[in-house]
Order: sequence, then structure tokens, then C-alpha cells
Amino acid sequence: MSLPPGFLDELRNRLSLTDVVGRKVMWDQRKSNAGKGDMWAPCPFHHEKTASFHVNDKDGYYYCFGCHAKGDAITFVRETENVSFMEAIEILAREAGMPIPERDPQAQKQADKRSQLAEINEAANRFFRLNLSQQGGAQARAYLDRRGMKPETRERFEIGYAPPGNALLRALKDQGISVEMAIEAGVVAKPDDGRDPYDFYRDRITFPIRDARGRLISFGGRAMDPNARAKYLNGPERLLFDKGAALYNHGPARAGCGKGQVLVVAEGYMDVIAMAEAGFDATVAPLGTAITERQLQLMWRMSDEPVIALDGDKAGLRAAFRLIDLAMPLLQAGKGLRFAILPEGQDPDELIKAKGREAMQEVLDGALPMVALLWRRETEGKVFDSPERRAALDKSLRDAIRPIADPSIKGHYGEILKDMRFELFRGKRSEQQGGGERRAWTPGKGRFNGGRFGKGPAVPTEGLKASLIVSGDETQADLMREAVVLAVLVKNPGLALDFLSQLEALQPRTEDHAALLYALLTHAEVEDADELHEKILNDVGRGPLDRLLSHPHVQITPPVRKPDREVAQMCLTEELAKLKARRGYKAELDEGLVDLLAAEDEKVTWRLRQAAEARNKATKAEAEDKTEFDTAENGLELSRDERDAFRALLNRIAPEGQK
Repeated sequence: MSLPPGFLDELRNRLSLTDVVGRKVMWDQRKSNAGKGDMWAPCPFHHEKTASFHVNDKDGYYYCFGCHAKGDAITFVRETENVSFMEAIEILAREAGMPIPERDPQAQKQADKRSQLAEINEAANRFFRLNLSQQGGAQARAYLDRRGMKPETRERFEIGYAPPGNALLRALKDQGISVEMAIEAGVVAKPDDGRDPYDFYRDRITFPIRDARGRLISFGGRAMDPNARAKYLNGPERLLFDKGAALYNHGPARAGCGKGQVLVVAEGYMDVIAMAEAGFDATVAPLGTAITERQLQLMWRMSDEPVIALDGDKAGLRAAFRLIDLAMPLLQAGKGLRFAILPEGQDPDELIKAKGREAMQEVLDGALPMVALLWRRETEGKVFDSPERRAALDKSLRDAIRPIADPSIKGHYGEILKDMRFELFRGKRSEQQGGGERRAWTPGKGRFNGGRFGKGPAVPTEGLKASLIVSGDETQADLMREAVVLAVLVKNPGLALDFLSQLEALQPRTEDHAALLYALLTHAEVEDADELHEKILNDVGRGPLDRLLSHPHVQITPPVRKPDREVAQMCLTEELAKLKARRGYKAELDEGLVDLLAAEDEKVTWRLRQAAEARNKATKAEAEDKTEFDTAENGLELSRDERDAFRALLNRIAPEGQK
């Protein structure tokens, strides 16, 4: 609805923002100056203890220096009451004594009809509640008693009983309500085959469904007959009722959220009632179907991070997994979901009755973030013992988070999932290698720590470090290879996905290299060079990246100097293989030396020999590249090192004059 020019300005002028806000906060008298309209209070939006929420009554605006909430009187009512813009206008206009602008004739006609339908539902509700208290409702009352529902709870939630037959239809006719309007309200049904209309709810316990404004828009009905086709039945969708855009217990839950409670989403009517009886007033339920996008938006208007409390059976988990896919494209900064999985075979009503409120609170306190449940969905019950299966996991995780529109949220999801993947596969290697100490990645810190992630290289003693057998340290060569690998990945974005397992197994020797590697793994999916460069700068700063790319050995590397995916792949394959061989040899050498000092063992010497051979094969090409040759008299090439070694041998065998 469009508002006349100047209406909002007049509304704001008539209202005091201090009065509007003052209904929700306690002013800090020490900081506030009421005469100047300069008021301070603890923020009503993030429930702080200090007074960082500032109201400037003269300008008509508020601002919180803690959570940065800001706005005017209309914004404040919208946020604190969880109402729409026009609903906030109506609330403030009534308070200011201003007439609400007339709607256009068609809209007014629709609004009038909705009001009539809500009144018909109210009449039906009075009829149902009366029937519950009479003789015909004895069986329904006995059922509610068995479920432990107290009489005061029945009154609070307006529980009723719809008797068999067409008693409601007759009662509505007696009140002058037409059959057509009763059908439109959803309490009377008309068969398609031309038969007479009949009561929609028959022999059912009734649960009134109200919208956020308190209008009675429909009912839910629980069958008393165990053989009924539908155990629970919602009203038909009509002008007044859209079950995909409504929540059971919406209004009271919104009020509970306003008092600081966390919004809990249960599965059914009885769960909501049991939660409310236990003190969890901010509880809602979808209306017999999977949660819809519109219901999610309603939840987020009440709470930034609703807790989805689902039954712990397979059906409950399937519902949670479906909700993940629905929520992914809707995620915004500060708006998410958590999942509280109840013990298998129990719903909130059963858990509270069996173990009390504390047990339910413990379940809610242990609610998982959505990323954890996503990981569970993609990995639970699966084995990742081959490259193909691991690649399938990578693809499923990428596909799952691809719909996230916010690039920052998607980046954080990718980072956490990579950490989980790293832990999973490193754990697998730990089991295969028999346990022991291994350095583990510390997420977000660009370094490794000493977690237990499998068997790693033994640390040689100071005596061993000084011995001749380990004095030929190749640390600098390793650093150069690491630098080449990282630089090639920086200049050829997207390649990290092809080498994930090798890169995750790489243990950088410097803090710079560790930070760069982690940034590259975090943004492995980025395929634009400028975008990747910018993300790495944001993660690690300019220093580590500049030091990496300025090294002469890195600058002369072909795929760094001139990025080319095919050349880069070959370069990475070779450099990573050599690093693996060198470090594998060093690990075996360190462990073998320690073992040799303890006891003579042929297995140890065999391990050293095998590691040395692997290392020699990997570095053979490099050694050949550095060899210098002379041409002999017969035209053959002779290694200068071999020639010099041969002459030295002859000198030891015979004096120079005897050769």
C-alpha cells in the first residue's frame, strides 16, 4: 500500500523516539540527559549489560556502539516486535492518534473478507472448546490427561474437540454464517462430486493456528480414531491460510524471542506445547510439512540462529538434511541454523516427560552448526579408502556449498570443510601407520601444532644431529622446492584441486610457507588469478607473498614467469614427488639412527637402504643436470667427477712416477 506524501514525516514528528524505545529498555540515568533528548541504555538487540545503545531524540535516530543496530522509530518497532513495515506503521499511527490511510477499494475488500473469515474461525474455536468440556469430549480429555497436558495448558493453547458428524455446520448456520463463508474459512468442506457440505474436522482434538498478529487463520486436528487416514490434519489452504507461510505458536514464540530466548523449531503441536510447559516459550512448529523458504524467513525475523530440534530417528535426520539444502542459498551474515538432534526414538515431549527440562536444555546447548551436520551427511557410513572416493567427497562438498550466495559465508564454509577433510584423511593415515605423534594443522593460524595425527618423523638427538651421517642437510633445497610449488599454485589458480592430497601431506618448513599453503588450500576453487592474489593478500598479508615471489629461483621457474596450466602440472608433479622422496628418506634416516643406537637390526638397515634408493631415483635427474663432461680422445663423453675420482684412485695405488 502506498502512503500519502508527508505521512511518515508527520508520524515521526508526533512521536518521541525516547517514548517508543523506553517501553523496551531501562535508561542509564548517569549517562542520559532527558532534557536534551540524549538517552543511553543497554542494547535491546544483543542483551548487553553496559549502556552502549544511544537514542538521539532530536534527530529521531538510535545507534548501538556494540552491535551497530541503527534506525528510527519504525525500524525499532519492526525489529523488536518482529512485524512488517506496514504493521509497524499501524502500531505507531494508533499510538500517535493518526488515522491510517485508506487502502484501495480492492485491497480493502480483501482485508474485510479476511477479517470475516477470522471471525468465523473464532466462532468455530469457541464451539470446539465448549465441546471439549462437555460429555462428548470425555475421550479427548482422557487422551490429553494421558499425555500429561494440564488443564491450564489446555486453556493457554485453546485446545478443543470437534465432535463427529456435522455439528459445527449446524452451529454456524444458527449464528447466521453462510455455508460458502464457512467453506472459505476452512472449517467446512464441500465434496467435488456434488454431495452436501460437511464438517472438515470430525472426531479430532483441535489446535488453533494463529498468525503473528494473533488472527485465527486455521486449525490442526489430531484424530481420536487410530484407524483414521490422517493422524494429524491441517485446514485447507484458503485466502486466510497458507500453511507454507505460517508457524504454530508464532505470536507467543516471537514474544519469547524478544525476552532473549533462543527460537526452537520442533516438529509438531504436542512438542511445542510440551516445550512451552517446560519454560521454552520461544518454540514453533511447521504445519505438518517440511520447512519452507517462507517459514525460514519468518524464523530469521524472530531469531538470528534458530535451533532445529528434530527427532533422533532416520526421518528426523532426513528432514534436517533436506533443510540444509533449502537454507544454503538463503544464508546471510549473522543468519544461520543450528541442529539439536534428540536421542533416537524420542521427541521433545517424550524427552521432557522422561528426563525433565534439564535434559532438553542439554540437548539444545549441544546443538550443532549447520556445517557440522552437512559434514555428517556427506561422510557418515562411508569409506574413503581410494582416490576416487575421496574425489567424490570433494565434489559433493563443493556441490553442497555452491548455492551459498554470500562469498564470505561460502569461503568460511569451504575453510571449515577443508579442515574437517584434512583431519579425516590424516586420521586415516594415523590408523594405517599405527599411531604416534605428528604435526597437525591449526586452522586459521597458518601453522602446525603437535596434535596426535599419526606416526611422523622421529626427532634425532643433538649427538645425532652433529654426526657425519646427517651433516649433509638439504633444508635449503627443500625450502626452494616448497617455494616453487607455492609460487606455481599462486600464478596458476585452480591447480590446487588436482594436488589436494599431496599438498595436505606437505609439511612447510617456515611460517610463511605454512600460511601461504593454508591460504591456497582455503581458496583452491578460485580460478581467477587476480581474485586468488587478492584473497591470499587478505589472509596472509603482503610480506609472505612478496618474499615468495621475489626470490630469484622462483622467478625463473617457467610456469611462474609465464603461467601455463600444462607446464605447471608437470612442474608440480615433479617437485612434489622429489619433496616426498627427500622427506621420506630423512624420516627413515632419523628413525633408523635412533633404532641403530638401541640395537642392531637387519630390518633397520633394509629400511635405510630402501629409502636411500627411493631418494636417489627421485634426485637422479637433478644430479645428472649438474654433472660436467669432458670429451675424450676417442670422442666419448666422460664425467669430470668420475675422471677425477679415477685419477685419485690411481695415485693411491701407485706413485706418480710408476704409472
